[in-house]
Amino acid sequence: MKTKGFIFDLDGVIVDTAKYHFLAWKKLANSLDISFSEAENEQLKGVSRVKSLEKILSWGNKTISEDTFNRLMAEKNEDYLGHISKMDEDEILPDVPRVLNLLKKEKQLISLGSASKNARTILERVSLNTCFDAIVDGNDVSKAKPDPEVFLIAAKQLGIAPKNCIVFEDSIAGVEAANVANMISVGIGSEDVLGHAQHIFKDFTEISDEFIKALIER
Repeated sequence: MKTKGFIFDLDGVIVDTAKYHFLAWKKLANSLDISFSEAENEQLKGVSRVKSLEKILSWGNKTISEDTFNRLMAEKNEDYLGHISKMDEDEILPDVPRVLNLLKKEKQLISLGSASKNARTILERVSLNTCFDAIVDGNDVSKAKPDPEVFLIAAKQLGIAPKNCIVFEDSIAGVEAANVANMISVGIGSEDVLGHAQHIFKDFTEISDEFIKALIER
């Protein structure tokens, strides 16, 4: 039996925390009189908090002091944490547990590869923290996606060569990072957005057990 490394992004792949990021960023942007829609939110997916705030400020043509910048970042995080503290297992996206259980049954190695600094908290809230052989999150990396650092660390922790790793991602930056790392990229979302992923599915309900087994045998 071949052993591969299966690496999952968190936000938008395992759970939909994107909606909470959206609410928190929108509140922050509106407080600065900057309009913020789902389209802008899409551009912040997989992007670090610092870079996200820099983007919002550039969209609104605003400059603020470093103190204000740091205060706003902290406020955004508090706001977001308030939302995720209420999460439970109902927040796991459809068929994710089926795929994780199949990988366990097939004795494959599983890692999280997320930019979120709150990844461990979220996994605990939704009772998935014991499913992963390795967890790499925003506290473990210095470079944000599309840099492949997060996925390369995950592969190293699993003890699997990058070419034998499969990444599930919902963001453009994440798919790019997986491709740069020489891993198989599986986009979760729309083909319009994730066209450069090697495989694309709307969500995990479209991913068959046969597809997963074929990835293992590759």
